[in-house]
Amino acid sequence: MKAAVVSPPGGVPAYADFRDPPEPGPGQLAVRVTAAALSQVTRSRSAGTHYSGRGVEPFVAGVDGVGVIDGSARRVYFVQPDAPFGSMAERAVVDGNRLLDVPDGVDDATAAAIAIPGMSSWAALTERARLVRGETVLVNGATGSSGRLAVQVARLLGAGRVVATGRNVAILKALEAEGADATVCLGDVGDAFERELQAHFERGIDVVLDYLWGASAERVIVAAAQGTEEGRPIRFVQIGAASGPTLMLPSAALRSSALELMGSGMRSIALPALLRAIAGVLDAAAAGTLSLPTAVRPLSEVASCWEAGSEARLVFVP
Repeated sequence: MKAAVVSPPGGVPAYADFRDPPEPGPGQLAVRVTAAALSQVTRSRSAGTHYSGRGVEPFVAGVDGVGVIDGSARRVYFVQPDAPFGSMAERAVVDGNRLLDVPDGVDDATAAAIAIPGMSSWAALTERARLVRGETVLVNGATGSSGRLAVQVARLLGAGRVVATGRNVAILKALEAEGADATVCLGDVGDAFERELQAHFERGIDVVLDYLWGASAERVIVAAAQGTEEGRPIRFVQIGAASGPTLMLPSAALRSSALELMGSGMRSIALPALLRAIAGVLDAAAAGTLSLPTAVRPLSEVASCWEAGSEARLVFVP
């Protein structure tokens, strides 16, 4: 079969022949893949830098996708095919507990595009932060696909107020029409950024969804400690690390605040809960209450599109 094949030492996959997946075993189903999105998880696993990687090479890229069960018209979303097989291929074999039906009203490309980025905030808010209706949410890094959806998801799940940070001024402006009550430009992530954040914490922020980590997350934590009223809890949920894997965390920021640090993602949330979150995202997309710009490309263009920057979510079709 044709697939996006990653060879040692990892990185950009090539459109090449790869062996067919084995016949389905007990509890497994064969899927004819119709769409697979390029996510940050897929990029980092292909580069060998994601904590969930298994180090099996060569392998097929892609952690999730949409397809049709062999011998039926059943459309499904699936996740985590067994290594070395991935979703960016013509075929996949998936455990029956790693898939769910795609609702009518959502096309294959949209389902593939929106599932993981939408799940990242949906699961963080429902499984980790336990968002209470009316609370205020800060999305740090809201101009990427996941952060942009996080603004919509927070509002959909009952946030009373949403504050968004990001570098892309045009997208920040668009977010004001998508559910953000206020936006803060990252700029050089300096004192001005921290002061503006502090004013929002003085008004009251209950949950932080962080897609960036690095310097901006450090400033968010300091602003939270300095601006939040004494004893008020803040749930800081770490989801992505687009700005870097580490930060300098001042101990005083923790001692002088009721900040609660937690992570959200694979292994911190069990797979059934992640699938429930994805089901919620797909149902919302079917109802027209969640949307994400999407660009569809043939899988044969995977190498040329892999590193290309785009505001739209890239989806490959075999």
